[in-house]
Amino acid sequence: MSNIETSNSYQYVIVGGGMVAGYAIKGIRQEDTSGSILVVSKEADVPYERPALSKKLWLDDEFTEENIRIGAEDFSDVSFKFNTTVNQIDRQNKTVDLGDNTTVHYDQLLLATGGEPRNIKGPDDPHVLIFRNWSDYRKLRKFSGNNKHVVIIGGGYVGTELASSLTQNNTKVTMVFPEKALGEGKFPEEIRAEYEETFKKNGVEILSGKMVESYQRQGDHLVISTADGSEITADTIIIGLGVTPRIELAKASELDLTDGGVKVDEHLQTSDPSIWSAGDIASYPDHILGRQRIEHVDHARLSGELVGKNMAGANLAYEHTPYFYSMIFDISWQAVGSIDPELQQVFDKRDNGTIVYFLKDNKLAGVLVWNVVVDLDDVRDLIADPPANDQLVGSIKEK
Repeated sequence: MSNIETSNSYQYVIVGGGMVAGYAIKGIRQEDTSGSILVVSKEADVPYERPALSKKLWLDDEFTEENIRIGAEDFSDVSFKFNTTVNQIDRQNKTVDLGDNTTVHYDQLLLATGGEPRNIKGPDDPHVLIFRNWSDYRKLRKFSGNNKHVVIIGGGYVGTELASSLTQNNTKVTMVFPEKALGEGKFPEEIRAEYEETFKKNGVEILSGKMVESYQRQGDHLVISTADGSEITADTIIIGLGVTPRIELAKASELDLTDGGVKVDEHLQTSDPSIWSAGDIASYPDHILGRQRIEHVDHARLSGELVGKNMAGANLAYEHTPYFYSMIFDISWQAVGSIDPELQQVFDKRDNGTIVYFLKDNKLAGVLVWNVVVDLDDVRDLIADPPANDQLVGSIKEK
């Protein structure tokens, strides 16, 4: 081991300060109540429930910013380095060089670096938000309401949820995205059409089939330029174009990579037995679906807590198959497995919604639950051990 001050040596070092980190701390503390923990975070806040930034904080008056912290009581004995990056990992000496020119030693290291949001060409401007962090929510709160005009670039999770939330908070919303229709490539056409119509009937302007190239400020407003030569004006711009997994550190450390992520085993351990990974960047062996790399909150929570336990010696297999979900206006949907609209589909109409079964090579590969309340464990069990395809309809009970 290199010469490092005792104060710079930690039993557990977590790189990344998002939801995985918060739940990993919970997991560690369930197994080890006193081991020293350091979290190195690019953010300026302790870990928090990120989904609330685009949904519940806007729609539930009784839900406040204080409610989004992840187990604040568990952080009192945790060290944090905020607004700090990691330059490199020395696996041989088990040290991490930080962007503030300090070096720390670890016994167990967790890579939970998440994703890097995609951007658009244009100048830095306080009214242009790559909506990702708590600070972005605080800014958008100031920039919304009073019929101000917010243009959302992108039609994915963040964009659609914010369009719904802002519209319900007296804000004029325009969505612009390159797909021909909202939800294209995401939902079967029948459901997709209902999805898009819900936005329109709630007053969201939809500008589909437009590729945004850049933006610029002109006086008191912003102007967005698209590839077809059109321009869109806005008071505030939200860029919601998804993320790219941050795996540069893992790659430079010569850890095994696959599926665009960090390869881990069933215990969420990387090719280095002292280094672990979870959340967005981890490619893990799902016991139902096969190897997966999933960018969603359910996976961040569950993989985060389990990896924390395992870093502290629990030796548990990650057996949770995550689900995807979103809530838009009066639509609530969940999905497990692959819901690629290109796959064969079996529709199961219910009184208030629809369940869609997706078949790949004539075998059940995924289930979309649309405005129906079910036990998702029943969905997982069905995918793990499906009946004959002609018996799928009615196979999932409503709660």
